[in-house]
Amino acid sequence: MKKISVPKPIAETSEKLLAAGFEAYLVGGCVRDLLLDREPKDWDIATNAKPEEVLGLFPDSVYENEFGTVGVKTGSEDSRLKIAEVTTYRIEGRYTDKRHPDAVKFARTVGEDLARRDFTVNAMALGPDMAVIDSHGGEEDLRAGVIRTVGEPEERFSEDALRLLRAVRLAAELGFEIEMSTRRAMEKQAGLLEMIAKERIRDEFLKIVMCDRASAGMLLLEETDLLRYILPELREGLGVSQNKHHIYSVFEHHIRSLDYAAKQGYPLEIRLAALLHDIGKPKTKEGDGPDATFYNHERVGAKMAARALERLRLSKDALERTVHLIRYHMFYYNVDEVSAAGVRRFLARVGPENVDDLLKVREADRIGSGVPKAVPYKMRHLLFMIDKVKQDPLSPKMLKVNGEDVMRAADIPAGPRVGKILAVLLEDVLDDPGKNEKKILLHRVRELNALSDIELDRLAQKAREKKDESEKGLEEDMKRRHRV
Repeated sequence: MKKISVPKPIAETSEKLLAAGFEAYLVGGCVRDLLLDREPKDWDIATNAKPEEVLGLFPDSVYENEFGTVGVKTGSEDSRLKIAEVTTYRIEGRYTDKRHPDAVKFARTVGEDLARRDFTVNAMALGPDMAVIDSHGGEEDLRAGVIRTVGEPEERFSEDALRLLRAVRLAAELGFEIEMSTRRAMEKQAGLLEMIAKERIRDEFLKIVMCDRASAGMLLLEETDLLRYILPELREGLGVSQNKHHIYSVFEHHIRSLDYAAKQGYPLEIRLAALLHDIGKPKTKEGDGPDATFYNHERVGAKMAARALERLRLSKDALERTVHLIRYHMFYYNVDEVSAAGVRRFLARVGPENVDDLLKVREADRIGSGVPKAVPYKMRHLLFMIDKVKQDPLSPKMLKVNGEDVMRAADIPAGPRVGKILAVLLEDVLDDPGKNEKKILLHRVRELNALSDIELDRLAQKAREKKDESEKGLEEDMKRRHRV
């Protein structure tokens, strides 16, 4: 461990408290990270000064809680140093809701404050002389790589059930083991998570997903029986074998796919899609052994993922992006079987802006299946084809005519008929981009407008269906051939 150095804005905050006759100790995660030679994400200072006294010293501060924490603005431009959280020493009463103390009482000493904390590695303080105060064995547990509760594990978890997830997150982030009595208490009290708000669970779960050792964290959630209270859908893949194209069970494939996505540093939606892309397989499995099938598992899985992520209160944008990636992760492409028109339909179906992310999910899927190459030749060829056709019209907005042009040429008012004509025009130019000329399209508009409502409905429906299928049924045929 290197010599401890505290950033100037944080040191100055502590010095101002000391100069006013108060105590000031760095506490919690920042001390842990400093001792591990990691850059702290936030800075917490514990003091015997009451909140109103802290506010008197730092008038430009934020105090909007019941726990004695004042957010002191340091003036630093560094986002990690802008706020120092200064909290009065405290002890806590009962936790009726398993999340918040019923009452908070201010304590007299830093030792009392440390005794209320969750884990030993978070229950250390750093004094003005850089001496570590450690009355719960935190330094020893840091050296041993162990997560252990302060005091009796069951008591700590019954006070605040979110600590169950924090234990897993810390173990995953630090690469630590969870001490055995702590782990057994987690298994015994896993059901306490049902008393915690979904938003709180979501926040801790996503931190696990976003850490470098996300796969280890996911395995820990399962081993401690916590996963059933977060994503029970994921557990349906436990022990579910696949077919001759896979060497791992569905659940293990999920974990390995997430592991690849995390190691690549991919963003949240890609990691979630990698983790959940095959959750529809257990429900769609038919047969067993090397010839088992999972037809339409991507559609079923997308619906399952949407319900699960809604339950976790994932943001609307992140949910929609994740579900879209799951829904279309099974796109099929073979160099000699899909034409440029097929690639244009693929882009129209999934959205050109989603292609890079879909390919990243496919990489995770492949590596999670045990194959050696993340990007085989046919994927590289697909990228070549996409680059070749990406300037071609792929949506109604890229047509050389718009709704107003259609209304003028057909002499019809705004309404569903205009949209149906545009849908057929788009299908025409997906087949042949050369038809995306205003003169040709206006001629086609007049042809289509001469059709009866029934005939136009049939063509528009056919256009929509063709957009959602692959050229000449090749994709579905190939899926059946590969039993997916």
